[in-house]
Amino acid sequence: MLPMELSSVYLGCSVAAGIAGNIFAFVLFVSPIPTFKRIIRNKSTEQFSGLPYIYAFLNCLICLWYGMPVVKTGIILVATVNSFGAVFQLIYISIYIAHAEKEIKVRMLGLLLVVLAIFGLIVFVSLRILDYDERQIFVGYLSVVSLISMFASPLFIIKLVIKTRSVEFMPFYLSLATFLMSFSFSAYGVFKEDPFLYVPNGIGTILAIVQLALYLYYNSLSKKDLREPLITYILILLSPDSFSSRSPTSVIG
Repeated sequence: MLPMELSSVYLGCSVAAGIAGNIFAFVLFVSPIPTFKRIIRNKSTEQFSGLPYIYAFLNCLICLWYGMPVVKTGIILVATVNSFGAVFQLIYISIYIAHAEKEIKVRMLGLLLVVLAIFGLIVFVSLRILDYDERQIFVGYLSVVSLISMFASPLFIIKLVIKTRSVEFMPFYLSLATFLMSFSFSAYGVFKEDPFLYVPNGIGTILAIVQLALYLYYNSLSKKDLREPLITYILILLSPDSFSSRSPTSVIG
């Protein structure tokens, strides 16, 4: 194969991985919609926490900034996915604040202002103090720390699944979407030869695989636990002793 043809295939695979990552990330972005429908319907945030959306908003802003050409050229698909993510998180935060109690409302507004101030500081330092190469490294490391923190957050859920031996709190399709998104952006980072992309997303892929493995194991275990009492009950009913011990009245009844 000619080098030019190989380059075209390489570029095509890179774009395909980036687009796939955008699609799977979109699935994750819309997953909280049922929660916020409930908040709007009940006009209350109930026991739901708004902190995950605040942190997700900051993560999206940092990664969006890293994907901008002024910081790193050639990874615009990182900017697109995180721009959508930032919009979704801001909408969720706005709904949460609108329906929260006064004390929580003030706290959430304060945290939102802190996030915007932090992002403003990152942009200022990037543009005013650092040159292009330094800017890339500075924002790259920030995005790595932010992404790894986001991917590590399901560790609490993993611990809960192992402790309760139940997958109730770990939906299969969310774990699958997380795996596909992480794998796609990990591949995108490899194609772009960008460790700031493939390292954190590689870690995210491994953690998602752990979640999927736990789901399959404990889901099959729970089905087995449900099946065994039923089989035992049927065997008792079919045993000769059970028939001989029944009176005609009990059989008819």
